[in-house]
Amino acid sequence: MATNLHVVMVPWLAFGHLMPFFQLSLQLAKAGIRVSFVSTPANIRRLPQVPSNIAYLLELVAFPLPSLDNEQLLPQGCEATVDIPSENIQYLKIAYDLLRHPVKQFVIDQKPDWILADVIPYWVVEIAKEHYTPLVHFSVFSAAALSFFVTPTLVTGADGQKKTRSSPESWTSAPEWFDFPSPLAYPRFLATCIHEGYYGVNATGISDDQRVAKVIQASKAVAIRTCPEFEAEYLNLFEKIVGGEKHKPVFPIGLLLPEKPKGRTINDIFGWLDVQRANSVVFVGFGSECKLIKEQVQEIAYGVELSGLPFLWALRKPDWAVNELDTLPCGFRERTQGRGVVCFGWAPQMEILGHPSIGGSLFHSGWGSVIETLQFGHSLVVLPFVIDQPLNARLLVDKGLAVEIERSEDGSFGRDDIAKALRLAMVSGGGEKLRSRAREAAQVFGNRDLQDTYFNRFVEYLKENGAANQ
Repeated sequence: MATNLHVVMVPWLAFGHLMPFFQLSLQLAKAGIRVSFVSTPANIRRLPQVPSNIAYLLELVAFPLPSLDNEQLLPQGCEATVDIPSENIQYLKIAYDLLRHPVKQFVIDQKPDWILADVIPYWVVEIAKEHYTPLVHFSVFSAAALSFFVTPTLVTGADGQKKTRSSPESWTSAPEWFDFPSPLAYPRFLATCIHEGYYGVNATGISDDQRVAKVIQASKAVAIRTCPEFEAEYLNLFEKIVGGEKHKPVFPIGLLLPEKPKGRTINDIFGWLDVQRANSVVFVGFGSECKLIKEQVQEIAYGVELSGLPFLWALRKPDWAVNELDTLPCGFRERTQGRGVVCFGWAPQMEILGHPSIGGSLFHSGWGSVIETLQFGHSLVVLPFVIDQPLNARLLVDKGLAVEIERSEDGSFGRDDIAKALRLAMVSGGGEKLRSRAREAAQVFGNRDLQDTYFNRFVEYLKENGAANQ
């Protein structure tokens, strides 16, 4: 039943952010809440179709992405992080920050009850304050990763020029504000990049840690896509970090499970999957944000081949490849014919993961992919690369749910290590406990009734504390 509540969603322009915001929008609309999902035309075109029964409650608001004077820095049509090299993301942020003007006008015109914002659009803080619209930060990261990034001094605004983390070295161990033993840390080969990316000066003139601080400090509450059955210790810790004297509520809002596909996409790969043994096939997929170099893709290929396991690999042609054949090692397809399938371009990932023959996944351990995979109880083999992925990998290993592929000090990895990890997770006797834990996790990650319980609590909070009730 529809309510009078109106929520404006402001996600960052990365699909690891856009999709969770879109899934939350769908669930809010199903709960009868009117939602305006703000993004740019190209990104909105790439979203799934809104179900017709809730389309009247969910408006996709497309504001053109402002262009930069130097089009080489951000070519026309590049509206998401997937479209550009990582070093140019700072220029995407410059263009994104210019959306504050149409978003402000939209808020003036619409007078919403809430703004739900990502961490990058720090400018919504000023809009929310000026127009008396309460703000909630919706985190697309796990509570563990969020607790690692958000320092207590960042939340209170007492940090000033002094960083709680003074050097890249400080990222290689659990933070001092963790009040229990934790394996969360970055490997040395990533620490400098993470430190500079988070605290460093960039072309926008505002660092990422300052963006995070402004949004979280101004938010009335924080909503996290998680549940206490998986990471209660980190949820409790984050409540201590942001709660303090102001008692800012922290809501685990459930895992926002995507709807299971109805029917089957017409695709040849399902004919192949249908004749494989149950739980025997490894799904390999590194999404669109991990821009792997040629040596990495080829080592993964050799490792999958050496494992001897059946596999289905969803692979996008990288920019460095002349064509699809150039992506894989010479003779790879011939040597693995019948045992594995490489699917270039788009693949119906949810349908694939839900197929009975899939038993494990080799992937980057992004939080959204963790959720999608564990709801089916698959064994996990993780090879993390960017942002929160290394933290999620450590968390999954600590909880007995994943095998992480060994890396050298420079971050490189070899085919033998990949093959060894895959066999351990999928077939070796030593991996039976892992497989059992993954099946147990599915009772939480795949439990829609449980996840809906958390989501419904958040909806009640929005209804009781919106602008109309201020």
